Amino acid sequence: MKLSDFSLARRLAKVGPELLPFADAASTTLPMGQLIRLSMFQVSTGMTAVLLIGTLNRVMIVELGVPAALVSLMVALPLVFAPLRALIGYRSDTHLSVLGWRRVPYVWFGAIIQFGGLAMMPFALLILSGDTTGPMWASYVAAALSFLMVGAGMHTVQTVGLALATDLSPEDKQPQVVAMLSVMLLVGMVIGALGYGLLLSPFSQLKLIQVIQGTALTTACMTLIAMWQQEPRRRGLDLSQQQPTFTQAWRTLRGQGGWGRRLTAAGLGSFAFSMQDVLLEPYGGQILGMSVSQTTLLTALFAGGGIIGFLLAGRIIGRGSDPHRIAGHGALCGAVAFAGVALAAPTESGLLFCAGVALIGFGAGLFAHGTLTGCMRAAPANQVGLALGAWGAVQASCAGGALALGGVVRDVVSGLAMTGALGEAMNGPATGYITVYLTEIVLLFATLAAIGPLVRRAHGPIRQPSSKLGFAEQVSLSSPALRGPT
Repeated sequence: MKLSDFSLARRLAKVGPELLPFADAASTTLPMGQLIRLSMFQVSTGMTAVLLIGTLNRVMIVELGVPAALVSLMVALPLVFAPLRALIGYRSDTHLSVLGWRRVPYVWFGAIIQFGGLAMMPFALLILSGDTTGPMWASYVAAALSFLMVGAGMHTVQTVGLALATDLSPEDKQPQVVAMLSVMLLVGMVIGALGYGLLLSPFSQLKLIQVIQGTALTTACMTLIAMWQQEPRRRGLDLSQQQPTFTQAWRTLRGQGGWGRRLTAAGLGSFAFSMQDVLLEPYGGQILGMSVSQTTLLTALFAGGGIIGFLLAGRIIGRGSDPHRIAGHGALCGAVAFAGVALAAPTESGLLFCAGVALIGFGAGLFAHGTLTGCMRAAPANQVGLALGAWGAVQASCAGGALALGGVVRDVVSGLAMTGALGEAMNGPATGYITVYLTEIVLLFATLAAIGPLVRRAHGPIRQPSSKLGFAEQVSLSSPALRGPT
């Protein structure tokens, strides 16, 4: 064999890892195998989210005949727990356990609550559809309780799981870890959408019970595997030591500076990117005449753009770029994308519309990764859980509110336009949709204004760990106040 063959092999060995999306996310404290196993909690969260928002939404309205307004209310109930993510993160920061764990107990209790909600949900839905001789109020209470339990479990698992990943990874690897966990959430959503579609065809009530309860068991097992031997146990804890209250911890976090602006930017951007969530497919079908199969592909375009955005953001931030600057680029991409989607109606261009959808996903990926990483890096070493919880609370609450408001704005404006109240030029079904897209563009420019000073402030040196130990080990050795991915 020629010497040049060995040279070529060495070059391929160097190039290969760089081509792998998350090869640079691994570290000595969090090897690739351990990281892949840890990311399974995001896969289970994605599967559960698709079940609630997509599959059950359609099954309850079409197959079970539940009124759409009641379905919307039930699906929105999990958002009630979104503001509590900050409190959940704080509790996992300051939790004292005889076993020496802080994060794992919260993840496991969240998984148990989610399991309980999913286990009782199919029977509650069957009663809700009218298949009962008892009082209907009992079906409302049972269905609401099951959705609330699933929402509480999802928010707990995701918030504390992301905090644990931050504990285990060194700071220079955290952008890549965040990107990988975000992509795994999308992977779980794809797996769930395809799996539920196959398992529920043809539909029967027995299949619905089996699928939902199978999801309960699957997600609980995946979470158990994901958390197995992940968090190192800390020996010799003083369980009598005084822990700061939530108010004290929040004041300490805000004392770091810029947190009001940071969370405002995250909320505005999340609101802007989420108003169109329920409108893109109807817009393609009603305005551009796309078929059902064509509009179904829009989800794949959006998810594909989001994955590319997460990957690119993780790579760029990992090389030292400012995460707030990346978030600003994401907001700018979103503004351009919404302009393209709005122009697709007057130009009757399906290609422009599809390109805009993919660019929306790309911009949302950049923005979510940038704001999440920015919050992680700005948090003190013993308050990462609180910081991630605050980001998650703002992001989920604003996204849920935008989801509801987008549909309301579209219906109200379209109704006025069709009656001629807005003038002859605006008398068309596209007016309501375009109004929503223009509103999102305005909100994204407001997001840029909010995030701008953070970019200037972030030119200082990036905080680095004080040693080569992982975050959890550093805190357990150095901090008297114990430190406690959508």
